[in-house]
Amino acid sequence: MARTRTRSARAPRGRKPSGTGYPGHIRIIGGRWRSRRLPVPAGPGLRPTPDRVRETLFNWLAPWIEGARCVDLFAGTGALCLEALSRGAAEVVMVERNPDARRELEANVARLGAAGARVVGLDALEFLAGRARPFDIVFLDPPFAQAETMIRACSERLAHGWLGPGALVYVEAPRGFGPLPVPEAWERFRASAAGQVGYHLLRAPG
Repeated sequence: MARTRTRSARAPRGRKPSGTGYPGHIRIIGGRWRSRRLPVPAGPGLRPTPDRVRETLFNWLAPWIEGARCVDLFAGTGALCLEALSRGAAEVVMVERNPDARRELEANVARLGAAGARVVGLDALEFLAGRARPFDIVFLDPPFAQAETMIRACSERLAHGWLGPGALVYVEAPRGFGPLPVPEAWERFRASAAGQVGYHLLRAPG
């Protein structure tokens, strides 16, 4: 899943740097808010999950999304959780430490009248250091520059009480990223790539 990212690498010649020219909105693809466009802060650092990736992801999640409890640990624009709520999820928690992104998330929740959505102004690891609550679906899409460190650290904490039986964990990482640093017990359920993004759906035991 929409994301806050910091990229230090210079963009290839002839292409705009990441974040430049960002349209300043996201579009919900399916469900009760289908085609609804929502504003998000424009600028470097915000990098929403592409529409075609979201469409594939939610096709994968279709058998489980109805009534699910979801959390996005790097919510950014909120595209993943708002899409989940649009498609029937019961509850979504969007964890986002960036104040500007967090304020826009809260505004979009209000615009949609999105009962069941909660925005939490914490770092992902701070959130996971709190009291564990089992979720059915977890979106884990850290900044690409920190992918290995944050995927490893978050997945280690998720394994201790944050995942319901058979919970699904969605992971985004740079295309060509090596083996995901996640617990061996997590089943590699689905995987694909689009552009520079590699995306994976994993399933916890149970």
